Amino acid sequence: LKAGGVAGVCVDLILFPLDTVKTRLQSPQGFRKAGGFRGIYAGVPSTAIGSFPNAAAFFITYENVKSVLPHGSSSYLAPATHMVAASLGEVVACLIRVPSEVVKQRAQVSPSSSTLRILSHTLYHEGIQGLYRGYKSTVLREIPFSLVQFPLWESLKDLWSWKQGHVVDSWQSAVCGAFAGGVAAAVTTPLDVAKTRIMLAKAGSSNARGNVLAALGGIWRTQGLSGLFAGVVPRMAAISLGGFIFLGTYEKTRQLLL
Repeated sequence: LKAGGVAGVCVDLILFPLDTVKTRLQSPQGFRKAGGFRGIYAGVPSTAIGSFPNAAAFFITYENVKSVLPHGSSSYLAPATHMVAASLGEVVACLIRVPSEVVKQRAQVSPSSSTLRILSHTLYHEGIQGLYRGYKSTVLREIPFSLVQFPLWESLKDLWSWKQGHVVDSWQSAVCGAFAGGVAAAVTTPLDVAKTRIMLAKAGSSNARGNVLAALGGIWRTQGLSGLFAGVVPRMAAISLGGFIFLGTYEKTRQLLL
């Protein structure tokens, strides 16, 4: 819990400006109207509050599921174990992440409104379900992301450990995490764009219903391939750096605590 929470807070706060740029590039009104480079830390209180419990919930689930499933490095089941553990971790973590993400993204594209005002406005007009708008699309983004990132991260660590004859250091784990995160980020960008559009959609609009395929279809028809991969560069940069900081900090903190 502590290792995952510390890792989550570090990566979310350090890389928040890149996340804001990515969100504004993906927003329906376009980068400039969404705020451009102004108010780059808009929405940061929501992230600061949600990042520790979100990351802690993920790693508690991930490590516990790994411990009850076959996960030896020599086992052919190891990648499947990591996939199942990471997927279940994301389902649990998204219960905390999605409300934080909804408020954060709305603040990022409305830098003149405070986080508290956006939270109260969402609750007043949409209720609790408004905070969970995009839960399904977030899970549908995070599970494929984790299916790529975590087996790749674990495999790279195993390969590096085998090559050097001892378990990887925390900085080596961080390098593996950066590469795995960048690959996973590129592959899942269209799902991330759909999730952003659903969370930012006006209440009552077609995207507000949360249909991921319909959102993807709408983006494809209006903006084509470039629309589906809007924000891919800052997303890859943020998640590669995030993978380095997040997984490296997690490994280092866990080693210190254990």
